[in-house]
Amino acid sequence: MKRFRFAALVASLALLACNLAQAAGPARTRLDAFAQGLHAIAGNFTQTLTNADGQPGQTSNGTLVLEAPRQFRWDTLAPYKQTIVADGSRVWMYDPDLEQVTVRKQDTEEAHSPLTVLTDLKQLDSDFNVTEQGERDGLVWLRLTSTSKDPQFQYADLGFDANGLARMQFKDQLGSLTDIHFSNWQRNPPIPPQDFNFTPPKGADVIGDLPVITTQPLKN
Repeated sequence: MKRFRFAALVASLALLACNLAQAAGPARTRLDAFAQGLHAIAGNFTQTLTNADGQPGQTSNGTLVLEAPRQFRWDTLAPYKQTIVADGSRVWMYDPDLEQVTVRKQDTEEAHSPLTVLTDLKQLDSDFNVTEQGERDGLVWLRLTSTSKDPQFQYADLGFDANGLARMQFKDQLGSLTDIHFSNWQRNPPIPPQDFNFTPPKGADVIGDLPVITTQPLKN
């Protein structure tokens, strides 16, 4: 379940970076240039989790596809496989090793997270404190700190190079730090609609808030 919340949060933060466009310091300037004319993006990620004691954990990698304002697909390919799809209504997580699908309403995932900003960017100032963090590791950084009374993370840092969003770091409420490197961005690629449609594989256990399917009686 933690991976479910984590990937949904990361994808939403990346979408925020792709959609937010305001003039300010050097990091905001690069974000603004990156976001200009952008409505969809695809790329690769590599992520490492470091626990609160400073011990690095397993590194994973995969691909992501994002389309404003509410759709994303996050595929972890190694060292384990996992698929998370947000279709605009629900968020689905499929774990092949467990043969299990978890589904939640997307508005539940959005509560007190950057996803709320994606549907109304004017909420930025009320939902986040956004500050320039200067330069480190060859990138310029923005820090997002949630103004929620129950935030999902302490802060999220977005790092930009001359080509746009290159890195993301965020610290959760337990002190663990997630470091994500992005690469091979494709701007506004053609994305097949089925990429954001998820059908549980045959035989998989499905738990959570499934959509209600209604049927109409046949008319004579």
